[in-house]
Amino acid sequence: MKSSEERICRPKVVNGIPEITCEEVLKHLGQVQIVDVRGPDEFKGELGHIAGAELRVLGPELMEFLEKGDRSQEIIFVCRSGGRSGQATMAALQFGYKFPMNMVGGMIRWNNLQHPKGT
Repeated sequence: MKSSEERICRPKVVNGIPEITCEEVLKHLGQVQIVDVRGPDEFKGELGHIAGAELRVLGPELMEFLEKGDRSQEIIFVCRSGGRSGQATMAALQFGYKFPMNMVGGMIRWNNLQHPKGT
């Protein structure tokens, strides 16, 4: 298991939820797992998605993913504005994940900052 010194990201905990900014996510693309918890239409829609993000819809699909996943891996959860990804982060904590994070502001903020999107 990774120690805190070996972590790639340094989230801030707000109301019990580890949060990370879009700017930090951009710096660490390709180094951490990114899980988008929106629906397929949103993932492919106007706001787009982060390159390399996996789509795991909040609900049964995400729960199945969390049951089987590597609990020591750093995972950043993403949604439209940060609400659903916050729920996903809390769920991951309840499943025993050590390093789940919520991307603050979601894809709305990502787009406002004009960060690159996946295809």
